[in-house]
Amino acid sequence: MTATQASPELRQGALQALMAHDPQQKVLLVQSLRAQAATLLIAEQDRLEAPPSLPGCPDRPELRSHLDVPKRSPFTPQGLATLLHAVTHIEFNAINLALDAAWRFEGMPRAYYLDWLQVAAEEAHHFSLLRAHLQAMGYDYGDFPAHTGLWDMTEKTAGDVLARMALVPRTLEARGLDATPAMQAKLRKVGSPGALGAVAILDIILHDEIGHVAIGNHWYRHLCSERGLDPVATYAELAARYEAPALRGPFNLDARRAAGFDEAELAQLGR
Repeated sequence: MTATQASPELRQGALQALMAHDPQQKVLLVQSLRAQAATLLIAEQDRLEAPPSLPGCPDRPELRSHLDVPKRSPFTPQGLATLLHAVTHIEFNAINLALDAAWRFEGMPRAYYLDWLQVAAEEAHHFSLLRAHLQAMGYDYGDFPAHTGLWDMTEKTAGDVLARMALVPRTLEARGLDATPAMQAKLRKVGSPGALGAVAILDIILHDEIGHVAIGNHWYRHLCSERGLDPVATYAELAARYEAPALRGPFNLDARRAAGFDEAELAQLGR
């Protein structure tokens, strides 16, 4: 068998990782794919069928409506662990969101699939950092309930890559750019070693998330250009059609500019 024949196919590999239930197995599958990125085959034009029960998730944490997930003060050890567990759950779901973008949509350029594999690998790194931090505090991923809403927009936009780019990286992930500085400020007030260690991890996450949103912006604009669409007007139409969550400030305008939002888009925030 030649080296080319032995190379795995990226989209099938991303789907396999997405289907994995065990978090550590999912992380390892993503890391393995990313390590082989230079030699991966990509079946750009193949239409792949979605298996049932996506994404693969562990038995724990128990998933509830966001209204039923208890909130606790981060100024207590368990409350701090609960907050960090919620962020860890977001990063676990972010692995799945990136993997779904990588496998689902045929007909995109090779660079698109490599971009989303890179995002998945960085999200896996974030999840691993946060999980290890939780473990050092005496807890683990799965110890607290988590909410169910993070996958909903992925399902809604499964039929259109333009809607996916508009409403997942440029909306849901961009909200993280706004929320992270406020969370870091709260953790600095807590001041415990666990809280300050989390601040340092969030620095890494914020830096990488700017790049992830920039990737979403790049491919959103690429698709708008291909289809002869105005990016600002099209975003407003897609947000209404797919019932995207309303954007509320305060907004991290510097991070959003670094992620590729232009002034016309920033002017629409919160309207």
